[in-house]
Amino acid sequence: QVQLVESGGGLVQAGGSLRLSCAASESVFRFRAMAWYRQAPGKQRELVASIKSGGNTNYADPVKGRFTISRDNAKNTVYLQMNSLKNEDTAVYLCNLLYPPFWPWGQGTQVTVSS
Repeated sequence: QVQLVESGGGLVQAGGSLRLSCAASESVFRFRAMAWYRQAPGKQRELVASIKSGGNTNYADPVKGRFTISRDNAKNTVYLQMNSLKNEDTAVYLCNLLYPPFWPWGQGTQVTVSS
């Protein structure tokens, strides 16, 4: 089974930046549309950004203009550049396929934004 490992989270002040990475264990990654999701305490998981195999991207309204998703198919890795972070961006960030059935979820990476 494909394994997903997210990294790059941390504690950052409001207005700061972080770059998240998600590495997939298999090269089948390169043919699939991928996405970043986030889950805040007490809230449902939400789609943050997606990227098709050809590079087309889409963003949830709350992050448009601040977040950028990208991928490196040679490295089986998808990235999320997050700028101008806000308190409401605090969550566990996870990556997976854009469309179900999903691969097994990784541990995610915690992003905490302080004011």
